Amino acid sequence: MKVLVTGGAGFIGAHVTNELVSNGYDVIVLDDLSGGYLDNVNPKAQFVHGSINDVSLIEQIFNENKIEYVFHLAAYAAEGLSHFIKRFNYTNNLTGSVNLINESVKHGVKCFVFTSSIAVYGTNQLPMSEDMIPIPEDPYGIAKLAVEQDLKVTKEMFDLNYIIFRPHNVYGEYQNIADRYRNVLGIFMNQILQDKPLTIFGDGNQTRAFSYIGDVAPFIAKSVEIPEAYGKIINIGAEQNYTINELASTIMTVMGKQVDLKYLPARNEVTNAYSDHSLAKSLFNITEYTTLLEGVKKMADWVKIHGARETPKFENIEIYEKLPAIWLN
Repeated sequence: MKVLVTGGAGFIGAHVTNELVSNGYDVIVLDDLSGGYLDNVNPKAQFVHGSINDVSLIEQIFNENKIEYVFHLAAYAAEGLSHFIKRFNYTNNLTGSVNLINESVKHGVKCFVFTSSIAVYGTNQLPMSEDMIPIPEDPYGIAKLAVEQDLKVTKEMFDLNYIIFRPHNVYGEYQNIADRYRNVLGIFMNQILQDKPLTIFGDGNQTRAFSYIGDVAPFIAKSVEIPEAYGKIINIGAEQNYTINELASTIMTVMGKQVDLKYLPARNEVTNAYSDHSLAKSLFNITEYTTLLEGVKKMADWVKIHGARETPKFENIEIYEKLPAIWLN
């Protein structure tokens, strides 16, 4: 069967593509390479260089191919930065998604798989569970929730099946360590490779359940083969919480280099975030997870081979008021 993976040159998308290829699917990857790399793309997949905002290109892909499933992973997932790039955020994370949903309806796609985020929850009661009423606190979470809601009404109106995943703090090989605005593990490893201090917002005691990619991507890829997953919103990721300080210590140990810690003013973010994964465990028979130490070692081995990467500035800042100073340099 032919499937479309958006963002397949990026981090999670590349891993999902690999899983789909291994499972015998004919994969088309659509990516504009704004955050991914061509060498991430599985050589057995067909690569199309372009944007989900290019409506004519999206139409062409669907018109020329019988797309059975869509795996939509293309996004600009800089949650903290989204306050300062509202227009860019909504254009890429909401409008671009709608372009894909429209074509999926018109061409009878069997299932639309969407990677949302736990950013939709906001500061609800912990652990975050799929039955909670989402109250996102940033434009990124708002955009993700809007796509979720659009998929729901699209199913009701046009019978487009969907599966929504809410992953969180995913890390591993292929992650873009050059991105200064997201992916704290990549940021830390890139800083260590350059003998720079690790920059931490606030006191470093905020907690996250860092999730190794091998505990996420295979289940996203396999989900379309599980009818019970259709129409579901599914939290996916690790169970164990760690502070940013604990993460920094683990990364320095694995990388074999100690550097200074540089604490910056706290930014507007959820202090503690972790999810309930009962549904995912039931649907996918998940019984164990990669430990943080194991996962960091795997990512570090890959990072050491590829080396440090220059961290470019984001050129589309729309609001500079209250923008963290480190993002100005």
